[in-house]
Amino acid sequence: MTDSAAPTSGFCRDCLKEQTAQTRRCLGCGSPRLLRHSELYRLTLAHIDCDAFYASVEKRDNPELADRPVIIGGGKRGVVSTACYIARIHGVRSAMPMFKALEACPQAVVIRPDMEKYVRVGREVRAMMSELTPLVQPLSIDEAFLDLSGTERLHHDPPARTLARFAKRVEQEIGITVSVGLSYCKFLAKVASDLQKPRGFSVIGQAEAVTFLKDKSVTLIWGVGKVFATTLERDGIRTIGQLQTMEEADLMRRYGTMGQRLYRLSRGLDERTVEIEGEAKSVSSETTFNDDLARRDELVSHLRRLSEQVASRLRNSALAGQTVVLKLKTSDFKIRTRNRRLESPTRLADRIFRTGLQLLEKEVDGTKYRLIGIGVSDLVDPDLADPPDLVDPLAARRAAAEDAINRLRDKFGKATVETGYTFGKGPRDR
Repeated sequence: MTDSAAPTSGFCRDCLKEQTAQTRRCLGCGSPRLLRHSELYRLTLAHIDCDAFYASVEKRDNPELADRPVIIGGGKRGVVSTACYIARIHGVRSAMPMFKALEACPQAVVIRPDMEKYVRVGREVRAMMSELTPLVQPLSIDEAFLDLSGTERLHHDPPARTLARFAKRVEQEIGITVSVGLSYCKFLAKVASDLQKPRGFSVIGQAEAVTFLKDKSVTLIWGVGKVFATTLERDGIRTIGQLQTMEEADLMRRYGTMGQRLYRLSRGLDERTVEIEGEAKSVSSETTFNDDLARRDELVSHLRRLSEQVASRLRNSALAGQTVVLKLKTSDFKIRTRNRRLESPTRLADRIFRTGLQLLEKEVDGTKYRLIGIGVSDLVDPDLADPPDLVDPLAARRAAAEDAINRLRDKFGKATVETGYTFGKGPRDR
């Protein structure tokens, strides 16, 4: 967002040359991507969001897809994980059922998610963020809040220019693009990052916040989903400007603690700070079937593959877990979760699978399932994992076999060795 006062201070996002004249293009390189704002060099809180992340990574790795609509998602029973901007023009949206997405854009190229690749690229972007400031708070694999307060001396530039240089570097070195939102608080930084996607850089200053928010829908406020928006509309409240005219006590009387959030965020008041990422709480993997499954043998093969995926992620993250969690979703979308705490932590696919299988046995009762997942929680240091099992003398032999299989897969690829449970089944996990 550009300040209505038409400030002359700013810079070109392509060559980073300072812009002191009120021109439409950069006087240095001719680019129209100029950034001006009266508060530009005073703001320090940013939200960075990778543009159509999964699809962008796939297009980077396959240039033939550059000008084609791309959808990342499951099979006919799955949903859209993300879609490139070309597909979005045709009406494809995240979380849309795949059959509806293909009705909207039948010419789209559909690619199954490759989460290991996306995590790897996400970590590359995250590492670059950490070079800007230690105050990085990831929200997901492809977005994060950053607080660049006090970094001007380190980078020899104000945060706005540091962020623009970061966006150029991601594009040049990693091959994907990001959008940046810069503001004085987390709420408006996140709002700003969505304003000019893709390759956006938007600024919302403190002086303009109330005016900017006035005509926006209440759904812009964090926590106001479809259900709560319906409640507000029933009460005659559709815009943030209407909330700005109401007293805090009245909103709290109507909507409890949510009323206080409505009062504060509608006025651009957000004192939340950027919190450094804590430790992961769980590691899991799940898959949605093309057709509902009820037979034990069909469910078991997926359970085994997912257990191997979880074990691989644990090894890569140097973690182990002590509680195994099984997740099932029935054909009518009801979720069942079952868990069992182990006597000692594990990072072995064999133990995860065998525990998950015990939990699954009780759920194989003719019910048809559309999804199965397995994971571990209560994460700990791997040094504590998988001590010798005196009760099961074959456990050590299975662990040694698993270790040998992992070494072969690391060297020659995942398909090098298959177990009897997974042989002939294609990877469908996410």
